Amino acid sequence: MRPTLLSRTRRWLGASALALLVATGGITTAFVMTSQQATAQVQQAAQIIVPPAQATGFADLVEAVKPAVVSILVEGKETGPGGPGGQPNFNMPDLPEGSPFKDFFDQFGQQGQGGPNGAPPQARKFEAAGSGFMISADGYIVTNNHVVENATKVTVVFDDGSEKVAKVIGTDQRTDLAVIKIDGTDLPFVKLEDTRSRVGDWVVAVGNPFGLGGTVTVGIISAEGRDIGGSSYGDFLQIDAAVNSGNSGGPDFNMKGEVVGVNTAIYSPNGGNVGIAFAIPASTVKQIAEQLIKGGSVVRGYLGVSIQDVTRDIADSVGLKTAKGAIVREPSTDGPAGKAGVQSGDIITAVDGKQINDALDLSRTIASKAPTTPVELTIWRNGAEVKVSVTLETLTEDAAKADPSAPTPPKEVAPAKSSVGLMLVPNSDGTGGLLIQGVDEDSAAADKGFAVGDAILEVDNMPVSTLDEFEAAIKGVKDKGLNTALVKASRGGEARFVGLPLDTAK
Repeated sequence: MRPTLLSRTRRWLGASALALLVATGGITTAFVMTSQQATAQVQQAAQIIVPPAQATGFADLVEAVKPAVVSILVEGKETGPGGPGGQPNFNMPDLPEGSPFKDFFDQFGQQGQGGPNGAPPQARKFEAAGSGFMISADGYIVTNNHVVENATKVTVVFDDGSEKVAKVIGTDQRTDLAVIKIDGTDLPFVKLEDTRSRVGDWVVAVGNPFGLGGTVTVGIISAEGRDIGGSSYGDFLQIDAAVNSGNSGGPDFNMKGEVVGVNTAIYSPNGGNVGIAFAIPASTVKQIAEQLIKGGSVVRGYLGVSIQDVTRDIADSVGLKTAKGAIVREPSTDGPAGKAGVQSGDIITAVDGKQINDALDLSRTIASKAPTTPVELTIWRNGAEVKVSVTLETLTEDAAKADPSAPTPPKEVAPAKSSVGLMLVPNSDGTGGLLIQGVDEDSAAADKGFAVGDAILEVDNMPVSTLDEFEAAIKGVKDKGLNTALVKASRGGEARFVGLPLDTAK
């Protein structure tokens, strides 16, 4: 199972700090001393008497919540190298295609392995262990999707050692959450927090690391809003409580005994505890769990746009004061946004009046809304703010996949040098635009990452397919008094916007 790590911070009192304590409160004098007497007295007074400590532990909290925290034992079949609970050596977990954490862990070399001589891997039995917690008196339990993925049997083990077989109610791969259920009434359960905890707040993690069961670790929330896997739905808490393999699906509690997050991943080059763990926040858990219990699956709103962050250069190129929002690269064909009039180059700055900070923020906001919900988009377009009303549709796997085709370099037309350090040639494959055939390494274009093979589609929201059109658009930007041109480019079939500074171009 994917572990989550938390390391407790040790504080050491150095010599300078010790000297400060002595100087400020460790010495008292009741009479005038000679220098020799003073030296002796100082030496005696340097011994600090520590007052009795007050009880400040977490025992009462742990004793109260532990009956609702369970270990989860999984039996199943899978075709990848290692069970969904993680490899036997407790290294980085094997994750299914589409998991929001797969890209995150692939950087450490955890790639799938095929069978002998390149043959497809064979299905095999596995056993794994994870954690979970009850959220209702009738036996609904929250855990991770990767804990119960491919499971043929799920057994819940309580803190007192008793066991019950559970049924998988529903799973959500995008957030890595799952709900299972056992039969029972008046079972102990805990609630999800209503008010989101803050960075620096205490958290107590309870789980089943390495199959040991009932393990408690303590730390703080180190950061929030982490996007750890390239997921459009990433919004993770980072904690430093010690979390290891088997803690996946286990809860993190605040000081009121409310669940603030569900442990789901760790950052570690070798699978060991390095003090960086990630938890799904309670607000997400609550929303997803309710849908899984109600219908066994999660339904999300769909806007139908490919988007990217607004950089400072992009903001400058369109006269936007703050570099916030999400710029639309392309609206999907027949998608709700396209049908409502949203255009490529539009910058979405708010949804229903709520400010949008970046592309991930927009994705989270739309995903949290139900299909058929009408939303009002605040858009920055052509130097002015406009409002567009869009009725969301249902996000499907097909809708989530983009299928643009990459431009093909022409073979006959000689490239021409532009005023911004790019060698350009018209695109002859019928998709329009200009292809980059060379980049001046000393130009601003090189600094912004333009490369041979990229296609220039638009400049200042104007389509360009010849060098004359390109230069006219660049001149138009300068005539507006702007020093940055908004360039829409495509690489590998994926469009993006780049703010290209003009005052340093050669």
